[in-house]
Amino acid sequence: MAMSAAVGFTVANPHALAVILDASETRSIIATRDIFDLSGTKLWARDQPVSRELQRKLMDRQLRHPLEACLYAENGVTSRSLVQSLEELLQHDTPLGVLLRPHDEKLVHSAMHIPLHPVAQLLLSAGQASRPEAFEHALQAMALAGALVLAQGADTRALRQAMLCGLLHDLGELYIDPLHGEAEADRVPDLQSYRHLVVHPHVSRLLVEQLTNYPSEVARAVGEHHERLDGSGYPNRLQGEQVSPLGRLLAVADAVLAALRAGPNQLVRASVALRAVPGEFDQRWVGLVADAARLQPTPQPACDAGELRQRLTRLDESLQAMQDKAGVLVLAADTPALRGAIGLALQLLQRLRTGFNASGLWGGAEWAPEELAEIEAAEAELQFRLRAIQRAARLYAGQGLTADDDQRLRLLCEGLSPA
Repeated sequence: MAMSAAVGFTVANPHALAVILDASETRSIIATRDIFDLSGTKLWARDQPVSRELQRKLMDRQLRHPLEACLYAENGVTSRSLVQSLEELLQHDTPLGVLLRPHDEKLVHSAMHIPLHPVAQLLLSAGQASRPEAFEHALQAMALAGALVLAQGADTRALRQAMLCGLLHDLGELYIDPLHGEAEADRVPDLQSYRHLVVHPHVSRLLVEQLTNYPSEVARAVGEHHERLDGSGYPNRLQGEQVSPLGRLLAVADAVLAALRAGPNQLVRASVALRAVPGEFDQRWVGLVADAARLQPTPQPACDAGELRQRLTRLDESLQAMQDKAGVLVLAADTPALRGAIGLALQLLQRLRTGFNASGLWGGAEWAPEELAEIEAAEAELQFRLRAIQRAARLYAGQGLTADDDQRLRLLCEGLSPA
């Protein structure tokens, strides 16, 4: 797994190394010190540019110092280039821009003063060159985290810290196979893929804690950006006060950005995503996004009210049938792992249905025309959440299932994928 290769950073992570080597073809990445393995063998000389030969020399070698602490991107990300990238982002007429534009001057000014530790600078530079979509996501998270705290009247220190957290929060994704990144999270990966995905917040935290001198609250927050206040997040299923204030902010920012990638009516979808399950997110950040969505022109729905109601009725019937079937699967389960996975899935499903019932999705009242786009977005979010419940159940069950229990788990997941 990606985690075992990253903990301690005594061995070069193959995925991060691949990103760095890809970037070295267009950026000047040099060694800032001699690189030795634990036996004292010199593997690479100080001031020598990185090349593909380094990959061969590092193979299976334990290092005296983490590789990331030995390299620097000479023509990589700087405070000035970060500001330029942010200014370009702010010029785009996008749903995200609605949230950012009221604060654009303060965001740009603050970006100039965000401290770039050499390890963070190396990884951001490598990501920008090799995985530009990952750098763009980091830039968006930096800006959105800053805009949210500014809307709450943050001072200069709080603003810079929030923006730094957004910039760093997904560095751990460079340490997992790109096939398993967050961009793939809308599908239902197999168990191994999901195990890779859920570890990246922990790797991000380790990077900041062990390889930089950033404040401990920054490291903690980047490790919490997928936690949820109700305990349904990952990697540690933290609850309530166990999640730091900065972690709560990052969770909202990351969820908003995920919703903005989801297709039409993105700002409405983001607002719905944050309100889908009561108790998931910190309400003071949720309200800011909901207010921005309400101020936008009413989006045009993709279908009429009759078709949408029929789809939701079929979905509701399928979910009720799945809940009934789950009770039978629990009784037939051979292993505690499957019983626990089904119990978790039912718990998450009940919370999800409670939230959507409160929204009036399956009520008998007629929908006003201006409500259709939000209800359509709610339906899309519900489908997305059902896929997330499948992933959580697969992860909980693990790999030690009997053949019969493995089949039962598949039946459970099929029930969470209604047509």
